[in-house]
Amino acid sequence: MTDGNGSVLYVFPGQGAQYQGMGSDLFRDFPVARRLYGEASEILGYDLAELSFEDPAQQLNLTRFTQPALLTHEIACFQVYKELVGDPSPPGAAAGHSLGEYAALVAAEALSFEDALRLVQKRGELMGEYGEGELLALPLELEAARALAERHYCQVASCNLPDQNVVGGAAKDISALADEMAALHPTKKAVLLKTEGAFHTYFMTTAARHFRSVLDATGMAAPKFPVLSNYTGGFHDPDVSSMKARLFFQLFNPVNWIGCLQTAFEKGLTTCIELGGGLGSGPEPDTKRPNLAGVIKKALRRSAQAGAHLAAINSDTIRATASQVKRD
Repeated sequence: MTDGNGSVLYVFPGQGAQYQGMGSDLFRDFPVARRLYGEASEILGYDLAELSFEDPAQQLNLTRFTQPALLTHEIACFQVYKELVGDPSPPGAAAGHSLGEYAALVAAEALSFEDALRLVQKRGELMGEYGEGELLALPLELEAARALAERHYCQVASCNLPDQNVVGGAAKDISALADEMAALHPTKKAVLLKTEGAFHTYFMTTAARHFRSVLDATGMAAPKFPVLSNYTGGFHDPDVSSMKARLFFQLFNPVNWIGCLQTAFEKGLTTCIELGGGLGSGPEPDTKRPNLAGVIKKALRRSAQAGAHLAAINSDTIRATASQVKRD
């Protein structure tokens, strides 16, 4: 495997992959990361390093702060990775889950980091201000999840795998849906997600209407390499107006993540390098595991294609993945 043979897909996780201490190791170890965090703080008007590393006011999990913090961590991982590899050839494509789509567009130079950061700052503010409701992860096939959701005035919010879908709706409706799920499928566990609202459902339409004017005023360019769209599950059209429209629709339509992965795999993009974020109860960045690894590995197995998932989410994993890429 090489980074320039066209088989590589850069992937960036979405909200839920943030944690206190995120990026502190990169800031300590790499000047390029320190410069990026300094730039982000100037753009945002607050100390993003302090928020991400220490979170003194317990704000990191508020959507308006989560999104800028996670985007900055993802781009810091990307920049450090590129520096360690030594100006790698472009990947076959990039994809990001929800918020991560903005990092993918930065990586492909369709958006500048500054513009992307301002976009996700406003996006997070609007989603937090106008958002309501809850999200529930269901281990059900899409049609079963949709039928159950619609009986309770809920909507599919994310299609992660054929049998792993997230639904969203008002809190009372999600509660009733969970009760019916338990009665119908007692051996399957639905998981309530920690969010400020039913993201990627009709609850986000007001936020999207306000966000449109921000999108319209933002400069964009055709990506230097293909980027996948959460809204369609296919590649973004390089036309700027089309990209903006798909980012608008993404806010209140399901994230078609399995569609993105299937599109990538069909094009032979089966070496996935995940950049940014992390999961796990350990307190330090080197204790975290990649957010999207499980979904990607399951999708690869089901596609019956040979592939690999490589992590680039902290100093240690970025060094290891960069060394493997250079060696291969």
